[in-house]
Amino acid sequence: MKYLNKKTALYIVLALLMSVSACKRNEINTRVEVRGNKFYINGAPTYKGKEWNGSSIEGLLFNARMVQGIFDDSNEHTRQLWKYPGTDKWEPDRNTNEFIKAMDEWHRYGLLAFTINLQGGSPKGYGNDDWINTAFNPDGSLKKKYFTRLYRILTKSDDLGMAVILGLFYFGQDEQLADEQAILNAIDNTLDWLNETGFRNVIIEINNECNGNYDHEILQPERVHELIDRVKKKRYEGYSYPAGVSYGGGTLPGVNVIKASDVIFLHGNGIDNPDDIREMVRRLKVMPEYNAQPVVFNEDDHYGFDEEDYNMKAAVESYASWGFFDYRRQGEGFEQGFQSVPVDWGINSDRKKDFFNKIKEITGGN
Repeated sequence: MKYLNKKTALYIVLALLMSVSACKRNEINTRVEVRGNKFYINGAPTYKGKEWNGSSIEGLLFNARMVQGIFDDSNEHTRQLWKYPGTDKWEPDRNTNEFIKAMDEWHRYGLLAFTINLQGGSPKGYGNDDWINTAFNPDGSLKKKYFTRLYRILTKSDDLGMAVILGLFYFGQDEQLADEQAILNAIDNTLDWLNETGFRNVIIEINNECNGNYDHEILQPERVHELIDRVKKKRYEGYSYPAGVSYGGGTLPGVNVIKASDVIFLHGNGIDNPDDIREMVRRLKVMPEYNAQPVVFNEDDHYGFDEEDYNMKAAVESYASWGFFDYRRQGEGFEQGFQSVPVDWGINSDRKKDFFNKIKEITGGN
């Protein structure tokens, strides 16, 4: 028998993975639904019957911002910035492999959701540059390598019983799509792909912080509700993917977005006083347009989990889900930060340990 060389074997494996990612899976293990102000997984509310410090956590969705799980950079001038320690190259498949390997541990601590984005987030934590990280071609068609990596992550989350908040667009990258029609194509193609591959554990976040610097008007606050409506109108055997959109830290959604959303996404960046988190949720819930949707902080870079009061505690007391945003500060080591590329997806830093230990305390773990 003639043996294949390594390069030929790799091409065959990649081709098989791509063909698998286009096929409908035989079994759906995890179905996520929104019922009133609660999340349900496979017909039962999350954290059923559980309380923490006198506050119910039933129906909440504790989450973490893991947006770089399928990251790549097609700009050769910036690609070298993401080299792994001790290597001379960036490796997108290694990144996804290590993400998947870490998911079991996240789940054991009680984490039930994470945000992953098709156009990532700033790989430096904050700020924009010339990197090109997008799962869409300019016309809104899907890049197979990105969606092959996404398929693997969604399959693992489906097996674990986890929800995935899937962000579609990110400022600094939306201009990679040619025009408004390409934006619409990207949404339709993504939803059709999710349905064809059989996933029902996905919540759509149209774009991260729609009041950021987006090129396309339809991704900006005045019109982004049109895209939420588009997602909701796409029905597959009676099922539609829950959808919403986030704004920058401390900013309440516009009335148009509140009316359209299945999930209200909030960000806690920039909020140093936990009482301001409480006030933010209170103001939202008394608005006439608010229709008792679940409230989810899916980005907050304030911690202090051992202090008397902190943002996560304020969110839980306000009956809002909370999400951990962790990036690598200047001078910190590779083990720090879930958003800064290259990413160490393990629970290997004090910040990560503090967050996951608090999640286990609150939820009891899985």
